[in-house]
Amino acid sequence: MQLLTTPSEPAYVTVISPPCAGGDDTKQTDTGLESFDFFHDKEKEKEDDLHKSYNDRSYLSSEDMGPGESRSDFVSLLTGSTGLWSSNGVARARFSLTRTSLAFSITYQRMDRPSKIAFLDSDGNSAFEYRVPKGQSEMICGVWKNLAKPLMRQLQSEQMRVRMTTSAGRREDVEGKIIKHRALFAETFSSTLTSEEENSGMGGIAMLTLSDTENNLHFILIMQGLIEHKDKELLVVPISVQLVYRQHILREVRANVSTHDPDFAEVLTDLNSRELFWLSRGQLEIAVVTEGQDPRQISGFITGRKTCDTLQSVMSSGDALTPSKTGGVGSAIFSLHDNGTLDYQVQVAGVTSDVVGLTIELKPRRRNKRSLLYDLTPEFNKATGRAVGSWSRLEARHIHMLLQNELFINVATAHNQDGELRGQIKALLYTGLEAPRHELPTLLAGQYVSPPVRTGASGHAWVSVDKQCHLHYEIVVTGLSKADDLTMNAHLHGLAEIGEMDDSSATHKRLLTGFYGSQAQGVLKDISVELLQHLDQGTAFIQVSTKLNPRGEIRGKVHIPNNCEFGTRGDMEEAEFDDLFVKDPEELKKDPHTCFFENQYHAHGSRWIPSYDKCFSCSCQKRTVICDPVICPVLTCSKTIQPEDKCCPVCDERKDPKDIKAPERVDENPDGCYFEGDQKMHAPGTTWHPFVPPFGYIKCAVCTCKGSTGEVHCEKVTCPVLTCSHPVRRNPSDCCKECPEEDRTPAGLEHSDMMQADGPRHCKFGKHYYQNSDNWHPWVPLVGEMKCINCWCDHGVTKCQRKHCPVVTLATCSNITRKEGSCCSECGDSKEEDQDHPMMKVPDKRRTWRQ
Repeated sequence: MQLLTTPSEPAYVTVISPPCAGGDDTKQTDTGLESFDFFHDKEKEKEDDLHKSYNDRSYLSSEDMGPGESRSDFVSLLTGSTGLWSSNGVARARFSLTRTSLAFSITYQRMDRPSKIAFLDSDGNSAFEYRVPKGQSEMICGVWKNLAKPLMRQLQSEQMRVRMTTSAGRREDVEGKIIKHRALFAETFSSTLTSEEENSGMGGIAMLTLSDTENNLHFILIMQGLIEHKDKELLVVPISVQLVYRQHILREVRANVSTHDPDFAEVLTDLNSRELFWLSRGQLEIAVVTEGQDPRQISGFITGRKTCDTLQSVMSSGDALTPSKTGGVGSAIFSLHDNGTLDYQVQVAGVTSDVVGLTIELKPRRRNKRSLLYDLTPEFNKATGRAVGSWSRLEARHIHMLLQNELFINVATAHNQDGELRGQIKALLYTGLEAPRHELPTLLAGQYVSPPVRTGASGHAWVSVDKQCHLHYEIVVTGLSKADDLTMNAHLHGLAEIGEMDDSSATHKRLLTGFYGSQAQGVLKDISVELLQHLDQGTAFIQVSTKLNPRGEIRGKVHIPNNCEFGTRGDMEEAEFDDLFVKDPEELKKDPHTCFFENQYHAHGSRWIPSYDKCFSCSCQKRTVICDPVICPVLTCSKTIQPEDKCCPVCDERKDPKDIKAPERVDENPDGCYFEGDQKMHAPGTTWHPFVPPFGYIKCAVCTCKGSTGEVHCEKVTCPVLTCSHPVRRNPSDCCKECPEEDRTPAGLEHSDMMQADGPRHCKFGKHYYQNSDNWHPWVPLVGEMKCINCWCDHGVTKCQRKHCPVVTLATCSNITRKEGSCCSECGDSKEEDQDHPMMKVPDKRRTWRQ
């Protein structure tokens, strides 16, 4: 048996056929090698069989991603086989890791809709839980945001597992290991294999793809529970892999697999036209059957690859076969069904002349030699600029190319017969935002900028307002030339009334984000009432600016009906994703990272105000509760009041507004700064102490909002020169030390550190704070003061050591006693017992106490 292995992937067993009379079995083995290598080669070779198009930028392979857009893909097979019971359910999960977010798409069969998905770390503890929203879809979409670096390392090293549970109880649970797999890059068809047996615990997944130029179907199978074995000894089992159409076996491959590695790769060569047709219609099945006295079988239909990603395209004049700058835009979204039908919605605007052709095409093999696949022109309505319909005759090759980002959509006009706009059809990664991707997005074009801009760029944006009145947005931009491809900024504008306000006004202008590349997404939480009203009335627009066009490169009008007449509901902000996370106290008790504080359980990462003091903010960080004092902002008004339910004073708004110097409204200034730590906008010129979870407010730093650039600049606090010999910090959270009243000396007599923020820091032990070099006996609940333990503060680190007692034996002393409150036994015969025995002195502080 020959094993194919890679450093970071599970081993795959090649197919080994029993030798036939007069035959040779090497062809079968070589075929398995060829199939496995094919998935690897697909990652490196993308367009060798095609000539360069006239406009090279019109084609981007799926690995050509912008800075910050790199991703890693993972897969998991979830089955219900455990030591105590087995279930019927089988699920397949696909994961995409970008930066610190893990998006997942999960399909499941032969089980009820799951209620919860749990990610388990290397110790089997729940690292993240996602509550599945109710619905009828067999696809579950979600995002795990802000993965900690240790968990990201576990994910990359394949040490994590995923578990799905249903409301029916643990007998319906399915679980699987999350693994990397290069086949995910080339996969265009997939299958989930299940068993007809009750409570079999068997299942499998197949990842399939077509050769680029030949009709060869490559596939890799991953299986669980098919081979029964009670011990750990190696067992080789013969199996048959079949390609089936309506219970008729079309192809069959016999192979041997082992209990340790029940997975393998294979290729079915030269599929005929009927097999390719059935493949495109989702009518082919792949089945695996064990041979022997007690045969077992799993099977499933082969369909186009399923994920939560969105097939979409932005058409621009800069990406046309003959690039130009017309300021027009085109946008399209697609949905592929299991039967091979492709639904499409297309919209076009801002073109220089009438649209005369709307087609889906291949990449041209030669200059001016377009390869048309499907004509959408009959469905195009010139009055609305839209085309809506279905393409029901996709071939298997077309599906393969569609899911490999190898198809394009072209818009021809009367003045540009070969195409004024063109765009690549690509999958847009699921982000978890509440953006209505099933609807046509807002068009972003240079023609909509005031005054219009003749640009080769265009874009589209999905925008929505949720029940907390937070704005979700996703923006895709294309068509910028290399000279234009600089840092871009997206703004959301609101016009008071169309035609009444000068368009150059910056009133109600809000920065959404700055981004580099082709995509931007996020959530805007603190929106003014005026801006929400403009969104409701349709008098708002999104604009993308570049350094070449700082007053707008492309723009689009936004209309989002909403009921946010009172503005953003900040009191509900922390409940934004409550419906996605498990809050059941019983579930929290089971989580090893949960904190117990003031007779309540708090989830890891949560924040709250403790009942004992409203001027503190607490957070839970892996069983540790961290409470920081709230730092109140500096008020600029002449008179303040102290609300009973608040920690910080506020301006007294009952006074004459002329007497109050109100802080500048952030939402009315176009150059506000957004700080990730406190997730708030700050007005230009304002300063504040940054809040950095989980550390709280950092008093040794001051941040400033630079209004001209929108950048946040943070600096270390420079402490004043002190003249006393023993400076102290009045509060543990203070950055700089002060001289105590009784120890102040004239300036210049003694010198202290210029930068006390770098000096010795205090230690916290229990509920007490200690200065550097302080000594104490620790106090333990239910025991009291531990006088036999000495602790000291060493530059912010608490160190403890047990006292060393002299050796006292009956051979040297006839009366061994221990006095109350003493640590060591003493000899009652000794009259000169030295209480300060050398062995009783405070130990060398360079040593630490180790129990």
